[in-house]
Amino acid sequence: MRLKRWFDIACAGGVLLLCWPVLLGFALAIWLGDRHSPLYRAKRVGCGGHVFVMLKLRSMRINADRTGVSSTAGDDPRITAVGRLVRRCKLDELTQMWNVLKGDMSVVGPRPQVAADAALYTIEERRMLNLRPGITDLASIVFADEGTILHGSSDPDKRYNDLIRPWKSRLALLYVDHRTLPADLRIVGLTALALISRPRALARVQAMLRAWGADELLCRMAARQEPLLAYPPPGAEEAARTTGGAA
Repeated sequence: MRLKRWFDIACAGGVLLLCWPVLLGFALAIWLGDRHSPLYRAKRVGCGGHVFVMLKLRSMRINADRTGVSSTAGDDPRITAVGRLVRRCKLDELTQMWNVLKGDMSVVGPRPQVAADAALYTIEERRMLNLRPGITDLASIVFADEGTILHGSSDPDKRYNDLIRPWKSRLALLYVDHRTLPADLRIVGLTALALISRPRALARVQAMLRAWGADELLCRMAARQEPLLAYPPPGAEEAARTTGGAA
């Protein structure tokens, strides 16, 4: 979609132009904290399954990724003091606008995953790799409190796969099937609204889901008015029925 690409370039360029003083200030604060690079180059799986390097402001200690834990809880001891503020303000995502300019990512699209997580995708979930990954999507709004959900878990990766991944993937697949430039503009607007009033943003996400024909259980989970249910990821139920195994 040529219009989507032009939108991505205009949006990413505008954000970087406006926010570079803030990003530079936080980069300096991160460097002063431990005298290491303020940038983290994260390998992620992108469109077509190709691996790219995603640029982020570093919010964790050096070599934190060597622990083998992909999911990050709110109480993760690897997060630095400055890093907590970076995460709270979503500044580590603003630097990804550079990846949008390069063409690795889009402003709106399914969030990119590490290779280990992408390897767990069902055949249905792999449809998310047909698009450029995005900085934001509906799941980014619904699960903006992901760190809180994982808080206190002895195995955050398992908790993520049980409670977040099933619904996050379903939201992303709905976007894959209903994506349009007007939908992108609406999601960007809802992402901004969520910074001011998450309840209002979630209510408007509900309207989008129902317009797209989402099933009732997904709508309930996305409303975030009740505890998240552990559920199989998209496609796992069908695979289990086909093989005669349990999901």
